[in-house]
Amino acid sequence: MNPNSTTPGKQRTIPPALAAALVLAIGMGFGRFAFTGLYPLMVRDGYLTVHSGTLAASANYAGYLIGALMLAMLKPTNSRLLCMASMIATVTCLAILFWADNMWVIIAIRGLAGIVSAVSMVAASMWLMHDMGHQRGAPTLYAGVGVGIVLSAELIALGHAFGLHSAALWMVLALSGLLLVLVSTAGLACKAETVVGKAAATDSVSHATSRSQAFILIVIYGLAGFGYIITATYLPLLIKNAIGPIDPVHVWALFGLGAIPSCFVWHAVNVRLGTRKSLALNLTVQAIGVALPALSHSGFFYIASAFLVGGTFLGTVTIVMPAARHVAHAVRFNMMAGLTAVYGVGQIIGPLVANAIYVSNQSFAGSLWTAAAALLLATAMCRGI
Repeated sequence: MNPNSTTPGKQRTIPPALAAALVLAIGMGFGRFAFTGLYPLMVRDGYLTVHSGTLAASANYAGYLIGALMLAMLKPTNSRLLCMASMIATVTCLAILFWADNMWVIIAIRGLAGIVSAVSMVAASMWLMHDMGHQRGAPTLYAGVGVGIVLSAELIALGHAFGLHSAALWMVLALSGLLLVLVSTAGLACKAETVVGKAAATDSVSHATSRSQAFILIVIYGLAGFGYIITATYLPLLIKNAIGPIDPVHVWALFGLGAIPSCFVWHAVNVRLGTRKSLALNLTVQAIGVALPALSHSGFFYIASAFLVGGTFLGTVTIVMPAARHVAHAVRFNMMAGLTAVYGVGQIIGPLVANAIYVSNQSFAGSLWTAAAALLLATAMCRGI
């Protein structure tokens, strides 16, 4: 064997798609969505109220928007460095919440975590699909969010079962996230030439693109952000006693569990049907899932909602992000960052609408119907892309 061979070095790395998926598992699954599982426990422990929890959620989504806008304007070139920085910053935010006992400090940290999660999403997407040329890795990449949701939710459930305080659970997440950082770092060291040519891009967008189609895609993605976020923010709080002695965070884990294979399923649907039809189907199923808890408060409907919304929201990302690459020439800004930003706008508005409706009638049903309607509007707009 040639002593200068790079094979041993390659064996020490993990596949690029898996490395990028771990970036999203940390930045999105832990950094953003772990709050959904911990929200009820933080209310129980007196750190937050339902209202201040909504402010913390909205601060996180506002941070997500700010982070995306920053990246759209700066047009970063070193996506690998951004991936590393976002993971380290996420773990730091998780650790700080172990000590934070002031509502406004918690809200501020959640806002910072939102900025970092946007960096994670854009940087991981750019590194894998642009720098590495690994288009077929998109389903694995976005499945990382679901993996992060499942891992964080089950860690929360396990810690809760052992009687850990909500603050201690943030440290458990920080230490677990740090382990994932170490694993991901090995894969991020991979050079582009090791994968380019092995994974040819799959062009599922066969129709001509234009500037108007690019902006329609952006609006659709914004509506999708609004449509799913109420379920993604309040699901464990909505469930309450509907599933008996089962810890509601397990249903949130089901949300993430459904998200993992959904990326591969919706990628296959996209390849077969094309962006227009696959996105319309995805958003329709998602609307049904969002509306279910408004129809009935039974445990079955909550579980079905978790599975349907969890099984579609990352599918939306899996369909839209590769499509963005094909319309990017029609706009003068970073299309991926622009999409991430408008998704953030939808996510900011969602909890604010939910809180306003909840204050008026002490129910989330109206906000769920509103979210479902937004998803159906997005479905109708798919005809224009």
